[in-house]
Amino acid sequence: MKVRLHPGARAELLAARKWYHERSPLSATAFAHAVDSAVVQIAEAPTRYPLAEHGTRKLVLQRFPFNIFYRSDETQIVIVAVAHQKRRPGYWSDRATA
Repeated sequence: MKVRLHPGARAELLAARKWYHERSPLSATAFAHAVDSAVVQIAEAPTRYPLAEHGTRKLVLQRFPFNIFYRSDETQIVIVAVAHQKRRPGYWSDRATA
């Protein structure tokens, strides 16, 4: 199934990777691999992860304090947020219906 990132989610992902890279390139690489693996898992079984706010589903990254919120239909999966677990909960909610 096709997976696409909402522009806001893409910006969040890039900002997080930059933040990790400034502190440790190895951490930035590990973060990128964790997100890539999560996207593959979501694409393989979009209904595997629990329902979350605003009609999305949520995958919790294991080694990093981020949640991936996404929605899916018959043709595609849209990652609406790569959200830090402790910052501004729900700020991305307007993306869930866009």
